[in-house]
Amino acid sequence: MNKPLKQHLIDPEICIRCYTCEMTCPVQAIEHDDNNVVVDASKCNFCMDCIPVCPTGSIDEWRVVEEPYSLDDQYSWTELPEQADIASADTSIEAMDDAMAALLAEAHAGAGGKAKPPATASKPTVNMYNLGKPAEATVQGNYRLTDEGGEADVRHIILDFGSLPFPVLEGQSIGIIPPGTDAEGKPHLPRLYSVSSPRDGERPGFNNVSLTVKREDKGLCSNYVCDLGKGDRVRVTGPFGATFLMPGDPDARLLMICTGTGSAPMRAFTMRRQRTVGGKSGGMTMFFGARTPESLPYFGPLKKVPDALLKKHLVYSRQPGQPKEYVQDRMVAEQEAVAELLGDPNTYIYICGLRGMEEGVEKTLTNIAESIGQQWTALRDTMRDEGRYHVETY
Repeated sequence: MNKPLKQHLIDPEICIRCYTCEMTCPVQAIEHDDNNVVVDASKCNFCMDCIPVCPTGSIDEWRVVEEPYSLDDQYSWTELPEQADIASADTSIEAMDDAMAALLAEAHAGAGGKAKPPATASKPTVNMYNLGKPAEATVQGNYRLTDEGGEADVRHIILDFGSLPFPVLEGQSIGIIPPGTDAEGKPHLPRLYSVSSPRDGERPGFNNVSLTVKREDKGLCSNYVCDLGKGDRVRVTGPFGATFLMPGDPDARLLMICTGTGSAPMRAFTMRRQRTVGGKSGGMTMFFGARTPESLPYFGPLKKVPDALLKKHLVYSRQPGQPKEYVQDRMVAEQEAVAELLGDPNTYIYICGLRGMEEGVEKTLTNIAESIGQQWTALRDTMRDEGRYHVETY
């Protein structure tokens, strides 16, 4: 009988098919088909390079097995198998667990870690459309959100799925497949974009979704999407994501920290609350950072959202004649309010935006938590285990 061994797996339910792990793996142990991203046990050397780059934590899955799951097994999964009882598991596995725990702790420093969905979140549909069988949507609109001639070209794109079912929840992402092939003649992989509309559509009762997309210099898919015109047809995969979801409890308090297009899921959360509880909820607080008001997506509409529903802190780092201010600086200025939220077991934290923002936010939350006698890492891990702490940075 083979000795038990530890096998690295990827959770297909949580994975958003961004393929970052595959591109990062130095030994080409990670691959994909139309459905899933999988790990070849014969190649994986447990280097952990893929762990910190995963935005969802789906990469952080392991099973002790007598014989490794094959690639065919993994490709067929819609969810991970349970850990089987391995009677002969011995101290070598325990030693491996200890070593991996240390490696994972180091790899997750500054990363989102493996999240769980809120207990009251709706059950998401995942991977309904894939690379082999994508959905087709029609562009209903393409609207510039930032000033013409400004440094940032951010677009609000509305996609209509017509009679084609495309159930999507706030906090989920969809993939856009750019046309053409890469340098090796292979079709381009989809690029992931967070949905910025609530589950009942950009327009209530219509089968459409909106995206918030920033044009990136030499960005293959961002330029394609930002140049789309009304009536254009787009190939779409997804939906993806099963953890970055909002709680169904209308009394849950949401602390949302975002920069740039990381505001997309926060917009979806806010619109969902507006449509379900009206303007009476005081349970949403947003810290939203941009360079200037002109480069902040949804600046105008956000200003119209009543403070009774959403407490807004709009923060700018490049205002002429003003000192630079980042989201963590405003959080320090609002320390008492943030501390009160951290002390409430009904608070849910969502962080979304550029990866560079994460370190500053973590340090600030550490200091604020300490001000109320809490160790932030312990509090954060408890919140994550309870489905109340969510990070998606890129």
